[in-house]
Amino acid sequence: MNVYSRKQKLKFGLFVLAVFLGVGIMLYTENLVRKIAGEERNRIEIWAESIREFTEINLNEKVSPTIYKILGENKTIPVILVDDEGQIIDSRNLNPKKTQDTLYLQKQLQIMKKQHEPIIVEYTKGHKNYVYYKDSVLLTSLFYYPYIQVVIVSFFILVSYLAFSSSRKAEENQLWAGLSKETAHQLGTPISSLVAWIELLKLKNEDEKLINEVQKDVKRLETITERFSGIGSTPVLMRMNLYKIIANSVSYLQARTSKNVEYILNFDKSGELLIPLNESLFEWVIENMCKNAVDAMQGKGKIILSVEDKKDKIYLDIRDFGKGIAKAQFKTVFKPGYTTKKRGWGLGLSLVKRIIESYHSGKIFVKNSELGKGTVFRIILNK
Repeated sequence: MNVYSRKQKLKFGLFVLAVFLGVGIMLYTENLVRKIAGEERNRIEIWAESIREFTEINLNEKVSPTIYKILGENKTIPVILVDDEGQIIDSRNLNPKKTQDTLYLQKQLQIMKKQHEPIIVEYTKGHKNYVYYKDSVLLTSLFYYPYIQVVIVSFFILVSYLAFSSSRKAEENQLWAGLSKETAHQLGTPISSLVAWIELLKLKNEDEKLINEVQKDVKRLETITERFSGIGSTPVLMRMNLYKIIANSVSYLQARTSKNVEYILNFDKSGELLIPLNESLFEWVIENMCKNAVDAMQGKGKIILSVEDKKDKIYLDIRDFGKGIAKAQFKTVFKPGYTTKKRGWGLGLSLVKRIIESYHSGKIFVKNSELGKGTVFRIILNK
């Protein structure tokens, strides 16, 4: 439980760090854009003033080389010069192939009017010209750069996470398969020995009732071995009666749990609902879910199993009236090793999820839960 708690805190911490870095990049770039925008406006103001001076120079006067230099210096900022009647006089740094197109110039002029206030050029004759301009390609690129950067980095992180998650899941599958098959192998030897001892007891005409009880336990061990050996390989699904499997599992559990636990089956036990199932593995699911419910209620309360038959899906709800689950743990409870018990292994619900989703192509999740009131797990099976 502590492992997953730390993992959630680490994820949250990394998310907060990523947000701070993203915001920091945005603010820094925005400040840089403002500075460059201010410098560009200053350049255009100087350029506009040079136009005014150049226009007012007498033909006999010598034009300063500085004015020529300033007029020719603007090679990046798109500008349009408009007279006091709104007619376009000149343009610069626009698409040279379209500068003769009146509609194109008018469209660019409208864009410039929306971006910046015009710079007014006043002449001694009483006339005014207006210099409209828009951001340079460099400034526009710089404005969008952090957004593009965030998208690229986010995409890279997402791909890396998916690749890591897929690799980790493959390793987890191999571990599960190896552990389960090794458990089945270890159980095989003592079970074979017990079978031999039972046959020996029969030959010696020992207490038949005692032999029958031992045989039941051996059969149970064989079922457990079959379950473990089925993990990691594709189990055979056959059309089985879901009602019967649930009723048999509950009947087995009733004899082995506290009398203070009441099992309620909200379906017709004598009815028939045939769906593709692996009987041994699905019985394991019911047993695990019910045992968890008993633990949650501390051995006292009701467990309600309800089946709802839809068109192409079957909904199985398992409800207990125990201590409940915090909403933040709805998904974590299915992780391997997660347990609230001091000596628990935390593998029950993880195995249940694997059996339902990997082997029966279904779904299992916490439908709802309230602390101190109980929990409802929902299993969805294909019909």
